[in-house]
Amino acid sequence: MTTDMQGKVVLITGGNTGIGKATAVALARMGARVTITSRDPDKGQAALADIRQQADSDAVQCMRLDLASLAGVRHFAADFTAGHPRLDVLINNAGLVLKDRSETVDGFETTFGVNHLGHFVLTHELLPLLRRSAPARVVVLASEAHRGARGGLDFDDLQLRRKYGGWKAYSRSKLANLLFTLELAERLRGSGVTVNAVHPGVVASEFAASEDIGVLFGFLWKISRWALLSPEQGARTSVYVASAPELAEVSGGYFARCKPARPTRAAQDRGAALRLWEISEQLTATTTSTASA
Repeated sequence: MTTDMQGKVVLITGGNTGIGKATAVALARMGARVTITSRDPDKGQAALADIRQQADSDAVQCMRLDLASLAGVRHFAADFTAGHPRLDVLINNAGLVLKDRSETVDGFETTFGVNHLGHFVLTHELLPLLRRSAPARVVVLASEAHRGARGGLDFDDLQLRRKYGGWKAYSRSKLANLLFTLELAERLRGSGVTVNAVHPGVVASEFAASEDIGVLFGFLWKISRWALLSPEQGARTSVYVASAPELAEVSGGYFARCKPARPTRAAQDRGAALRLWEISEQLTATTTSTASA
């Protein structure tokens, strides 16, 4: 891609590995000033050195962020805002899938807490900076896995306390990402900040480690890697949506293979999107005023 991103400030969550790392390399090569986040400082620093070398750019930094801690998310957002006068692109890239149910320090089911609520709060906290930087973009990594949530979100059991399944939790979190994109795009209409979701493809990365998703799933994942996309291939749609001039005023979309894609009917349910937004505000003690300019 040859789009000029010279001087643009980009923040990528989970940019220390896989798709996020490849996205960071590509955007840094295009001239962007990139910040990646990592929960593990050592892994983050190792990735930082590699990204700088691959991109031939020193305009890359790494900051620690644990999306499983809402206090940590808010502290990170305050630090980032204090150190950056603008933010042109926020890429909500980080995510996980877990075989067994666990909870974050705030008491949320971890997959829902990290994949949706953590990014929900992060985006809210950074919206004032994004608005001041307009035109700006938010890119949300969703997934075709959202099709696994055939019945939509179960608002009576968002935390999956009754019957947990790793795939169920992940597919519902990806549906939540799409509903979040839908509602946020509506709320940002006319602000100069756009938001779009992407499906990166099925990528051979460290995302689904066998200790997270179970021995059998992990084994199948490893033996099928030859048929999967490389992280660089998986990053193409994120890079495209983050930088393409023709998407400057496109918002509320869903993209796969650098083209518009059609999500499920459940992912286009505006009533569900609003309900999820309101519940997420209540769960995280976040109000609309937090996102005001």
